[in-house]
Amino acid sequence: MRLAASLLLFALLALPVSGWSASDQVHLSKGQTVYVPVYSNVFSGPRNLPYQLAATLSIRNTDMDSWLRITAIDYYDTSGKLLRRYQDKPVSLAPLASTYVHIEEKDVAGGFGANFIVKWQADRTINAPIIESVMIGATSGQGISFVSPGQVVRPGIR
Repeated sequence: MRLAASLLLFALLALPVSGWSASDQVHLSKGQTVYVPVYSNVFSGPRNLPYQLAATLSIRNTDMDSWLRITAIDYYDTSGKLLRRYQDKPVSLAPLASTYVHIEEKDVAGGFGANFIVKWQADRTINAPIIESVMIGATSGQGISFVSPGQVVRPGIR
């Protein structure tokens, strides 16, 4: 019995320990096209009244050694119509550096189904960046905030 318990304990200690990260997978790439949902508003109450939100697109280079280039940040509305392009030329992001785009609470052009398309590339395979939007709103002492992660829709850049 004691031997069985010792073997079980040894087996448990030999298992890999999951860390505090959001994901145990490391995603490597030389570039991607990423779809990021953004909510200009959410609906609340029995009459489905829109609750206006400010949104921040966050792009974080997670690679500790390499730069990446953001080649496009485009903002689309609920119907898929391009509203704004936030870059004229590629922007380089240093290792562990971040950048953002802010959509004000009063800017409701995007609507409930707004989104960003972000394109990035690197000269070699690197850790993929974290690309997400953060929404926040506060009215009459009541607040709401949440994060919406980006989703890779194309590996590489076209």
